[in-house]
Amino acid sequence: MRRHEVVGAFTAEAERLSAGVRGLGDEAWSRPTVCVPWTVRELLGHVTVVVGWLPGMVAGEAPARATVSAVDYYRGDGRFSPESNDRRIGLARERAAQVTEGGDLASEFDEVWRLAARLCAAEPDDRVVRTRHGDPMLLTDFLVTRVVEVAVHGLDLAAAVGREPWLSASAGDLLARLLLGQGGLAEVDVLGWDRVTFLRKATGREPLTGAESAEVERAGIRWLSLG
Repeated sequence: MRRHEVVGAFTAEAERLSAGVRGLGDEAWSRPTVCVPWTVRELLGHVTVVVGWLPGMVAGEAPARATVSAVDYYRGDGRFSPESNDRRIGLARERAAQVTEGGDLASEFDEVWRLAARLCAAEPDDRVVRTRHGDPMLLTDFLVTRVVEVAVHGLDLAAAVGREPWLSASAGDLLARLLLGQGGLAEVDVLGWDRVTFLRKATGREPLTGAESAEVERAGIRWLSLG
């Protein structure tokens, strides 16, 4: 995928998430989410943490070459072990606790993603970065994984606060190609789902019927380990 396309999808989706959580009342920030045990506030803390890794990665030394793709990044290894998930939960809670009000965290997320987008847009297309797991990846591919985080958890946040899903068309299309390959957009149409339904079903947020399971197997969806 081209850098400008991925930066555009990331920007569009992050802008929608920022708008979606802006102005939430105190009660909404404490609501539970499907990402147990996180509340709305803690889930936004998680998204802020994982987007906030980008500036440090860009500032770091570039590995000689990339060996891990965006799909490979989600391989089910130790990064999704119980110990890693416990650490992930703790980091999100720590970030959420650093501010007094949920609205302050919303403002922080807005600043973090805008900085990340600017830095990524300024890097050469062949820039390689190293993830916190040690993976040497093209920056563009790693940014795709941040679109996954912002889009999927955007659906979770919208559901938790009782708002309509705010998935952007550009992010929805990008994730369809990630999960289904370059023919992903046509495959989603064949499945008869809109982008929101597709993303929910592909990430286990909505159950599949027997007929849908057969169609998914035929389509060859790349199931991602998301922790």
